[in-house]
Order: sequence, then C-alpha cells, then structure tokens
Amino acid sequence: MSVPRIAILDASHGDRNTKRNFRRELDASLTEFDVTDGQLPDTFAFDAAVVTGSRSSVYWDEPWIDPTKAWIGEAIERELPFLGICYGHQLLADVLGGTVEGMGEYEIGYNAISLTGDSRLFDGVDEEFLAFTTHSDAVVELPPGAEPLAENEYSNHGFRKGHVFGVQFHPEYDMDTAAQLTRRKDLSAERRSAVLDGITEENYAAACEAKLVFENFLGYVEGVTETPVAAD
Repeated sequence: MSVPRIAILDASHGDRNTKRNFRRELDASLTEFDVTDGQLPDTFAFDAAVVTGSRSSVYWDEPWIDPTKAWIGEAIERELPFLGICYGHQLLADVLGGTVEGMGEYEIGYNAISLTGDSRLFDGVDEEFLAFTTHSDAVVELPPGAEPLAENEYSNHGFRKGHVFGVQFHPEYDMDTAAQLTRRKDLSAERRSAVLDGITEENYAAACEAKLVFENFLGYVEGVTETPVAAD
C-alpha cells in the first residue's frame, strides 16, 4: 500500500497545537479540514479519517456539528475507517447511536487507564497504561454492538465498532500542549498546580506508549483498504 491518505477533521477551533501534534504522530498523507469553520471534504476518497479533540460538546447547538455528523455518518456507511480522539471519540459514539453526557467533574492530567478488550489498536500497550486526559463529557452508553476497549474510574476510554475506533485520552499530546491547556482551564489554583506538577519528563515518557494507537490504526487501515472506498 502507498502512503495512506487520511482526512483530519480538525474540531479544535484553530488550535495550532492540534495540527502540529497530529502532523508529528501520523505517518501518512494528511488533508486537514477545519470543521468548526464549515470545512468538510467534498469526497470520500480517503483511506481513513481522524476526528480531533475540541472545546465544544457533542450536544451543543453549534452550526458546524450537524453537518460534520452527517459527513461522518455517510463515510461510516461507506466503511471508511475512523479514529476519534477525545471529542472525536464522543462524536463518533454519538453518530453510531451512543450517548454522551456531562460528567459533573473534570478529568485532567496524566492518569492510569486499563484495557478491557482485545484490539489491534492497543497492540504493544500495557494492560494498564498512562495517558494525558482532559474532558468533562464522557460516553456514558456505548453504541449498540460496540466493544469497550479501555476505561478508568472516570469513564470509558476506548471503543470499537466495525472500522470505527475511539479513545477518550490524548495520545498526541506533548508536554507543551498539556501544560498550555492546563493553564487555560477553569481549575482551582491548587488543582492546576497539582496537574502542572505532574507534567514531567518521566510521566510524558511513560505516556508515549499510548502513541502506539496511531501506528496500530494505520496498520489496521492498510489491512482494510485493499479494496478502495467508493469516492463519489
């Protein structure tokens, strides 16, 4: 297979770190669409799509969300593989019939996550691993027929249904992104300081294991795109 063609549905509202991080982590030919500005692909001629994180909630009434859901829904019907990260994880679950709700609390920082399912997406990742998390919404009910893949005490952190994968944590984050985001969040001074104190070289190095989901997803895409997805 040649270099995979990946559509990046960037829901970050123009956050520069998002583009930098995904360009670094995905060894593929990337075409980026700022979906919050109304940009969507006019074709399905990709090998896969990735949906990024966002400061929006899936259930908010924002003009870009429904068209983005519609494109994703049609792409899934055409069996295009998807990987969703954080908001992307929630949006994919919603499109597939799952339920996303506010948690009433905030998960942020380097946190332990446990695998609960057997999936190629997590090949090489320990049964319990560390990853940076930041979210106040969660998938509280998986889509019908979806397989749970990872979780912690806060929420589901991974699922699969068909060619669609979602992870709640942020495998793409570097230390700068984690620190900048933490400083922007509406946290108490004590909690902000505790999260920032946890953004260390040691924790980042441990969390790099979770970056394997990108390599594994691209390997999965290579295995399922021998027959091209319809492009019209």
